[in-house]
Amino acid sequence: MNNFKDDTASQAIKMEPPKVGEQDWTDIAAKAQTKLLNSIPREWRIPYAQLPQDEHQDVTSFPNDCGLLSTEEVKITESFATEIVGAVAAGEWTAEEVTTAFCKRAAVAHQLTRCLTVLMFDEAIAYAKKLDAHFTRTGTTVGPLHGLPVSLKDNFNLVGKPSSVGFCGWALEPCAEESTIVGMLRELGAVAFVKTNVPVAMMIAESVNNCYGRTVNPLSRALTSGGSSGGESALIALRGSPLGVGTDIGGSLRIPAACTGIFTIRPSYGRFPHFDARSGMRGNEAVGAVHGPMARSVADLRLWAENVVGAKPWRKDPKCIELPWRPVQIKEKPKIAVLWDNGIVTPTPPVRRALKIVVDKLKARGYDIVDWSPQDHAEAMELLGRFFVADGGKSIRKILEEVGEPFRPEMHDYEVAKELGVYELWQLQAVRTSLCKRYLDRWAACEGLDAILGPTTPYAAPKNGQFKNVSYTGVFNILDYSSVSFPAGVNADKAIDVYPKDFKPHSDIDKVTQEDYDPAAVHDIPVSLQLTGQRLQEEKLLALTEKLVAHLA
Repeated sequence: MNNFKDDTASQAIKMEPPKVGEQDWTDIAAKAQTKLLNSIPREWRIPYAQLPQDEHQDVTSFPNDCGLLSTEEVKITESFATEIVGAVAAGEWTAEEVTTAFCKRAAVAHQLTRCLTVLMFDEAIAYAKKLDAHFTRTGTTVGPLHGLPVSLKDNFNLVGKPSSVGFCGWALEPCAEESTIVGMLRELGAVAFVKTNVPVAMMIAESVNNCYGRTVNPLSRALTSGGSSGGESALIALRGSPLGVGTDIGGSLRIPAACTGIFTIRPSYGRFPHFDARSGMRGNEAVGAVHGPMARSVADLRLWAENVVGAKPWRKDPKCIELPWRPVQIKEKPKIAVLWDNGIVTPTPPVRRALKIVVDKLKARGYDIVDWSPQDHAEAMELLGRFFVADGGKSIRKILEEVGEPFRPEMHDYEVAKELGVYELWQLQAVRTSLCKRYLDRWAACEGLDAILGPTTPYAAPKNGQFKNVSYTGVFNILDYSSVSFPAGVNADKAIDVYPKDFKPHSDIDKVTQEDYDPAAVHDIPVSLQLTGQRLQEEKLLALTEKLVAHLA
């Protein structure tokens, strides 16, 4: 299906075989991959000899040059989501034309990066035809997202389709019900057409699992596309989807968006419907999982967010907050606090340089810039790690054991974890709440503060297998703050982005980060930064990010 190397099998840890009568995980993985390949129409499969070879790392131009897409289809797939819904509503393109173009490009993207898990091309095109028939008959659109193809992270359920969540045991199991957001998007006129790859249980910062393998970064296939929404980030970076839906419990939206240079917003818990998306850690509410849009512009994020909230999801999701979309006014000179370093992992040289360039530009624009201390960040990350393994890894282990699937090495902490008692968990949650109160008070003391600006991750994008720290994103999951990751307009440069000779790491993981860093490997990779507001400030964060990005141009 593709020609880049994968280390999935070699990294698997030996485990007891399944009991008699049960399916073996390796058989399931083979069947799932065969099913996926067979879902790609033969005329859309690129011959092996014509695919970029291993030494060809940047494959972003291949979809336009491979000859599969027509000139018009290239134009469609290079368009933003806001442009697409406008063109379809104006009758310039049909929903069928748009959907077919993105199905083609997604098929190519998968053959380059292994970013997909489930293809729904036939169903998507059939639904697009129904949208066109409605438009022809009535002269009106079904909804504000009429004819817009939307990709979905693998854990969103559709009837009759599997949601593997990176587990072999779930890869061939059709779902009986659909997730609330899926039905809402359909009612808004969107067309779900693919599901995208994730790591095991969605708890690794890279998208790799024993079933579908590793998704790589189209900007350089030696680098990771991040996780856990890494299938989405790779697909969108290759223009294989105009807009996707991912999830975030420790950085799973922002990390992959940063690795590929696209936009995303991590909302506060309860803002968007999420209660019935599939999870490998069902019932964990010590830190809430959320979902949000991923796209190539802030305007596209707002298109999704405003319309999903406008559909009143609190009527369908018991966890959703009844909070309509609000108009916001951004100050002419916003007050931004800068987190230069979180005291856990020093940002790698390109990230440090990008942050300084952005801050200098904002100062020149008259922004009120202050420094922000990483106080409480280390404790927040310790809490996050303990919450993730509070069940002793039982939830994940039970799913793996059903088919004899091994823990991947990246999941070692879950494999060896000891279960907390209810009392211990409650004490940790009390500590978390105290931390949130201290952070809230510190924010209030910085009178007029609008947002915190800092790295999304310590990296531009690390090599495959080298993403080892989520401390810049995870702290805001503990706090449940709204946060946007955006490309800073600065690319890594191997000639100048080097560690100083007197560099002193904060910790062992900081030292490993320095040792892993390869200036040549990340040369010309875009650097992303993170802009964070307080809870439930999605409207403000999107407006502020749009203003900031315009001022960086």
